[in-house]
Amino acid sequence: MSGTVLIYNPRSGSGDHGDAVRERAAAHEYDIEETEAAGDAVSLAEAAAETGYETIVAAGGDGTINEVIRGIDQADALDSVTLGVLPLGTGNNFAQQLGITDIDTAFDVLTDGERRRIDLGQASDRPFVNSCVAGLTAESSSETSPAMKDRLGVLAYVITGLRSMSDFDSLRLTIDPADDDQSAAWAGEAICVLIGNGRRFTTTGGEQADMEDGLLDIVVIKDVSTLDLMSDRITERLLGSDSEHIIRSKASSLTITNHDPSTVSFSLDGEIISHRELTIDVRPDTLSVAVGDGYDPDPE
Repeated sequence: MSGTVLIYNPRSGSGDHGDAVRERAAAHEYDIEETEAAGDAVSLAEAAAETGYETIVAAGGDGTINEVIRGIDQADALDSVTLGVLPLGTGNNFAQQLGITDIDTAFDVLTDGERRRIDLGQASDRPFVNSCVAGLTAESSSETSPAMKDRLGVLAYVITGLRSMSDFDSLRLTIDPADDDQSAAWAGEAICVLIGNGRRFTTTGGEQADMEDGLLDIVVIKDVSTLDLMSDRITERLLGSDSEHIIRSKASSLTITNHDPSTVSFSLDGEIISHRELTIDVRPDTLSVAVGDGYDPDPE
């Protein structure tokens, strides 16, 4: 079988896009499968890949994209399936990195867009395409203002989390890169560690990382007094590219170890897992994806 199928999450974002999605899918003669609960996109994408669809579209937010990729991976079909993205979530960060800004652009890209083969991140047995963040609480996402997210990107979640936790304890971590380049090696106390495949972490928000270089972008935010972060202006200065509180590096593989007995929460494209020690690798040139004109294969 060939063709295109949409794995559609009707609860993504505002949840009012059903008619527009179904009408456009019908006009393009695309099949559509709808999720009903968390995890459905994994099984639906796996079944679609095993059926033989050439293009599987994640119609939802970053979490839906992650589930669809997991399903394609479980079907061992990453070599034969192209991922499409229909941005229906609240932030749609990964879609923006691909140059896909809205539903109309998404359908144009599915029809005529360039296909690129990009890297995929792997955290233990779980793939991720955009980011893996250690120490970021799920609660901080819903409490972060849109204005702050526009200005600081994912770093806004870190600040919100700190401001809401008066008893915050920093993470005592070791980062050990597995390759010969030890420039990413680090040990100390950190607020969080941000690892990007599609996402570059800067104070300007949604900057695209190089998704075809076989490397992960690593940002360590060192322990900073919560009082220092109460002012947005101070926060932006502290988290700027030349800040002494930020350590930036790259690696193809690394292991993060927490020196306290408790586990650390890791957010993989918004999906939460917990580990005391986690190995994160790059799978180079693994995922075929339809991209828009705004995608830059060499953003460096």
